[in-house]
Amino acid sequence: MPTLICDCNQTMPLQPQALGAALNESLTLHSALCRREAGAFQKAVQSGDDVVVACTQEKRLFAEVGAQTQGATSVVKFVNIRETGGWSKDAAAAGPKIAALLAAAQLPDAEPVATVTYKSAGRLLIVGALDQAEQVAALLADTLEVTIFAQGVSASAQAGISASLPAQERKYPVVSGERLALSGWLGAFKASWDKTNPIDLDLCTRCNACVAVCPEGAIDLSYQVDAGKCTSHRDCVAVCKVAGAIDFNREPQTLTEAFDLVLDLGATPLITLHAPPQGYFALNASAGLASPGLLATVVKLRDMVGEFEKPKFFAYKQKLCAHSRNETVGCNACIDICSAGAVSSEKKRQQIVVNPNLCVGCGACTTVCPTGALTYAYPRASEQGVRFKTLLSTYAKAGGTQPVLLLHSQEGGQQAVEALGRAARLQKTVRGVPANVIPQALWHTASLGLDLWLSAVAFGAAQVAVLVTDEEAPAYLEGLTQQMRVAQTLMNGLGYAGVHFHLLRAQAGDIAGLDAGLQALARNRPAVPAAPARFAVAQEKRSTLDMALDHLMAQAPAALPEAIALPAQGSPFGSLVVNADSCTLCLSCVSACPASALQDNPDRPQLKFIEKNCVQCGLCATTCPEDAITLQPRLLLTPQRKEARVLNESAPYHCIRCAKPFGTLKAIESMLGKLAGHAMFQGAAADRLKMCGDCRVIDLYSAENEVKITDIR
Repeated sequence: MPTLICDCNQTMPLQPQALGAALNESLTLHSALCRREAGAFQKAVQSGDDVVVACTQEKRLFAEVGAQTQGATSVVKFVNIRETGGWSKDAAAAGPKIAALLAAAQLPDAEPVATVTYKSAGRLLIVGALDQAEQVAALLADTLEVTIFAQGVSASAQAGISASLPAQERKYPVVSGERLALSGWLGAFKASWDKTNPIDLDLCTRCNACVAVCPEGAIDLSYQVDAGKCTSHRDCVAVCKVAGAIDFNREPQTLTEAFDLVLDLGATPLITLHAPPQGYFALNASAGLASPGLLATVVKLRDMVGEFEKPKFFAYKQKLCAHSRNETVGCNACIDICSAGAVSSEKKRQQIVVNPNLCVGCGACTTVCPTGALTYAYPRASEQGVRFKTLLSTYAKAGGTQPVLLLHSQEGGQQAVEALGRAARLQKTVRGVPANVIPQALWHTASLGLDLWLSAVAFGAAQVAVLVTDEEAPAYLEGLTQQMRVAQTLMNGLGYAGVHFHLLRAQAGDIAGLDAGLQALARNRPAVPAAPARFAVAQEKRSTLDMALDHLMAQAPAALPEAIALPAQGSPFGSLVVNADSCTLCLSCVSACPASALQDNPDRPQLKFIEKNCVQCGLCATTCPEDAITLQPRLLLTPQRKEARVLNESAPYHCIRCAKPFGTLKAIESMLGKLAGHAMFQGAAADRLKMCGDCRVIDLYSAENEVKITDIR
């Protein structure tokens, strides 16, 4: 795969021989690849091989040149080496990082996955003050089919400012009412409301007679009656005799209508989720057409007609899910963290349900899932593992040390990194992205967690930093913090000194703060494994965790302790403590365990436990009728972690008639003690409690003095 590098008019100190050696190819250094040396690009795209161009600024120009080049069949990939390192004050030492970025750019694209389809016919609902809604509708009506849900008029219109008054001409359907509710997504929104307005807007001719005659001013120019002001003079009814649009005795109706798009200009958004559904836009329109973000939203809405697709970002395996068993809820991590309202509980099937139309692909649910029942599908964990291994191995091959993997989003995070790189070129006080910090863009920063972070350290990363901006929901930050706390506790418990995981927050416009944070990371020198791992990241989360931990344990710089105590929140590993005095070995916990960590013994009354399988979901503790189980978050480092051990056992209880074991001594004694004073369990009836099922039936039918139902008159 040909790689084209350019020092951008000699503003970057690139070393083509060293970079070529790391990439196993011969590189030619260009200085004006997008101008005088464009012929080199044309020759490369005629080769038929995929081409990597180390420039993102002129991506559009290169695409146009490629399209106009005869015989150009190559796929072109672009990578930014300028703002991410070439323009930093440490650019002379950034060769290993640039080599790593170029090597990662040569990797194949993510494998395609199933897609989610949206179909929009352009039916738009605008919610808000009638005058403001009409102003926005005028910008959209030529493309979209507009309906307005009027929520009165704006303050300017109430003040009688002529420029703000609603139009007299009826251009769009207008509805109104109370308790407006909205659900759905792009192409499938449902709006429902109670039609309580005494004025029927379909019959209203906007003659304004009611507005003029109302003594209380209870009717505004959106032709809705303010019940709080109205004192029932009914003058409005009298002047509306011909049209008959006003009827205070009309029964309220609940109406439902379908829309493809929703523009919410109301004072309080109908949907307050951090990640609202596709096709829903909410903004403050108090300044009319000059409101911030309004024109950008209008442009987006005009383009949202037709059929759209997005990847199905998640995969779900119900049999691994620890959400619910036996109508008892255990793990709610995915439901609690989802900022799009896409994950819900389905009680009948005792599982979670993810709505792919509402899912925005943040991946936070997959990150906090302890079992791997939810996995991130685009890109897959295995593909991310290959990318991390390529970045870190190439960096090490080129002579780099102490690499820091900086994970950021493709939107706000990437803009922050590029702004820092540009500032380093223009300002003396900003150093830019350090030479050992390797930026890596993700669809969303919450999509990776404990398994990939630990794998990155095993592959050679000294630190993993997640750069977050205002894009991330508060729940995501909390989830990432919990995961990092667990990861850091594991590293320190294994004997690796220092801090390996960081949550770096970038404030809008605070380039100096971001620069200081990255420089602090560059100076940090935590302990790392002596040799990098060679395992391949698996799609199964627990398998990847096991392989990463096995490598980190094997490379541990000191003798390992027996166990590492982990934080109670977010720990995917742990043991159970069973109170032998309370436990009756009813084994209800065994049937509740989704991970097969708890097992019984078919030959004798025993409760067995395999700690490696435990995900600390808490279903066993919630299910236990005696409250005899307590979770113990930890990572056991001895071989016993993978072996079955007995948590509790009891002597079997033998039938007093045939001597066959049929229960535990403790359970039968507990039952006898609880029923000792009950009138129905005295004498022979009490003895039957001490018999097995077969003998109990035999004794019941062979007793001569037993009262039968046929004897009752």
